[in-house]
Amino acid sequence: MKIILLAAGYATRLYPLTLNCPKPLLPIAGRPMLDYILDAVAPIEGIDEVIVVTNSKFYSQFKEWADASPHRFGGNPIAVLDDRTSNDANKRGAVGDIHYVLAQKRIQDDIVVLAGDNLFEKGLKNFGEYCRGLKSPVLGIYDVGNLELVKKYSSVGVDSEGKVVSFQEKPVRPISTWSGIALYYYPKGMIHLIDRYIGEGNNTDQPGNLMSWIYPQIPVYTWKVEGLWYDIGSKEALEEANQVFTKLKEGGSL
Repeated sequence: MKIILLAAGYATRLYPLTLNCPKPLLPIAGRPMLDYILDAVAPIEGIDEVIVVTNSKFYSQFKEWADASPHRFGGNPIAVLDDRTSNDANKRGAVGDIHYVLAQKRIQDDIVVLAGDNLFEKGLKNFGEYCRGLKSPVLGIYDVGNLELVKKYSSVGVDSEGKVVSFQEKPVRPISTWSGIALYYYPKGMIHLIDRYIGEGNNTDQPGNLMSWIYPQIPVYTWKVEGLWYDIGSKEALEEANQVFTKLKEGGSL
């Protein structure tokens, strides 16, 4: 199994903090954000490679971070891939970067895709166990608890078996407080769908667009995120996560 961490954005909403530092390497409770993501995925069994995809502007910073990381997966150090973009105007977008990694690394394996700015309080071991052996994609979902708040993300409807029956990206009238987050599992037999999505000229920006395209065609299952989850999309979210993770660290939970 391969892990793909999306870290090629420019995070202009967080300027000036991210003008010269990529968002996934901003400190949370004294550690780079990506360290917590690696901690979360480390318990997943069967991972033999972690790939961070970034841009030309921040490639050297991610490479320096990866080279210093003690994390090893299948005995392999963290790989960093430059997507050859240089600014917000010519970026590939999240789906474009997933496709780029698959093509450049010639991956024919199960993959888990995560955004480099999503933080999890608890490890993702149970997510890995849920996905193992499934022949269908899996979407991580989180109950934001508020219909107004879910308008910032996506609203997901599920049936009694946990399969996606509706998916609205940044909905005007959300029908559920369950939001689809940037935590995805794609079995190797479904990777060709990403090629087809790109080939048809679909939107390559938000990864949720790919999921909303897939679920009407094949079953997509969901997994409810355990514990707290943070999407660091603003200075306010960054500060809140810093406070919460500092308390968790002091309490010995992290």
